[in-house]
Amino acid sequence: MENVATAVQRLGELAESRPVVTLASAFSAAGKELALVGGPVRDAFLGRPVTDLDFATNATPDEVLALVTPVSDAQWDVGREFGTIAARIGGQTVEITTYRADAYDGATRKPVVEFGDTLEDDLKRRDFTVNAMALRLPERVLVDPWGGFEDLLARRISTPGAPETSFGDDPLRMLRAARFTSQLGFTVAEPTVQAMRDLASRLDIVSVERVSDELSKLLRTDDPVPGIRLLVDTGIAQLVLPEVPALRLEVDEHAHHKDVYEHSLIVLEQAIDLEKSRGHEPSPDLVLRLAALLHDIGKPSTRKIESGGVVTFHHHDVVGAKLSTKRLRALRFDNDTIAAVSRLIELHLRFFGYTDGAWTDSAVRRYVRDAGPLLERLHILTRADVTTRNRKKADRLSFAYDDLEDRIAAIAEAEGVAALRPDLDGERIMQILDLKPGPEVGQAYRFLLELRLDEGPLGEEEAERRLLTWWAARR
Repeated sequence: MENVATAVQRLGELAESRPVVTLASAFSAAGKELALVGGPVRDAFLGRPVTDLDFATNATPDEVLALVTPVSDAQWDVGREFGTIAARIGGQTVEITTYRADAYDGATRKPVVEFGDTLEDDLKRRDFTVNAMALRLPERVLVDPWGGFEDLLARRISTPGAPETSFGDDPLRMLRAARFTSQLGFTVAEPTVQAMRDLASRLDIVSVERVSDELSKLLRTDDPVPGIRLLVDTGIAQLVLPEVPALRLEVDEHAHHKDVYEHSLIVLEQAIDLEKSRGHEPSPDLVLRLAALLHDIGKPSTRKIESGGVVTFHHHDVVGAKLSTKRLRALRFDNDTIAAVSRLIELHLRFFGYTDGAWTDSAVRRYVRDAGPLLERLHILTRADVTTRNRKKADRLSFAYDDLEDRIAAIAEAEGVAALRPDLDGERIMQILDLKPGPEVGQAYRFLLELRLDEGPLGEEEAERRLLTWWAARR
């Protein structure tokens, strides 16, 4: 926050928006309480864009629906059993929820829903103090029973009441603490951090899908590294993404290699910077960020100390690709995301052979072919993977990759998408060889594709001659 006066002014501007004024008037006329709660209040104070408007009230869901129907364009019964009614007012979606005073049984993170009587009790059940503030309407009175505004000023994450109770009730809040650390740029209060360490094992009652969703939200923030560090330092990462803390390899005093954990976090930061500076889409790119974080997870199992104390990690790219597939499947990511992350990890070392000697046009075409639709992501990941402090080495690698991208662009301009296709398609192959669809057509196609990648455009006549020669030799 810039200062308190500016923060209060922003909150006042939010209170004057059409949806807020409309609802405040309707509920006040009916003698019902209404308050803007949680994220909108926090973000107004922080000067962040307010995208969601959430309200709390002492009105029952049926009463809420009756009150919003005359003043809204549409209404949704999105969670009546949880007390929530949604509506669209002036083109903006709002959610109004009846005060809650939930109880937890300790066996699951799903509460027994109980409607409450007061706004203060409703705020008590929320995850963090900065999300437990409310603005009473239409009076515009700030309700802050847990010191959320003070924590905003201190840029601090803490819980209403004892963190052990909060995380014991809903362990997912520990992952949310990590996300808010990155999303808001705040630090977590030490008692809250200690509770995360003590209660990390409680995450076993949280569904894999919810864990995966929180990890994805964390990685999509502008700076996910502080949140990742918090998860590693509290032992939570060991439970939900153990390959990351495993990167903290023991360093033998006689052996020499980079700190793989720190290197991976720098690669993630640099990939995000490149994602933004290159105008990459989509942004934030979850696939790219997962690949950056996990690109070296094959190193712990492939680490070997050679004579002279040199440390090697042979084939860690292939091993890492397999490990990422296994972990992301366990976290139930979708198949497309899993395949893309694994492929990027498998390919992330390919470029480093480019600096050993000039690649032929054939090698450049194969690089493009192998990357396929992941080419731009591979460009970013490969560039981000350079974390050396040796300026000359870093410049040499950067210039080499500039050269590779220039060559890719030149070949694409000269040959277009045809650079990755044979001169004859499947139908023409079947006509020439008098074949029906089957494995032999695929073999012939791959033969012509290899020729195309090796030699560039052949032309239909030469391609047909080569095809018939290959076919005769096979027969």
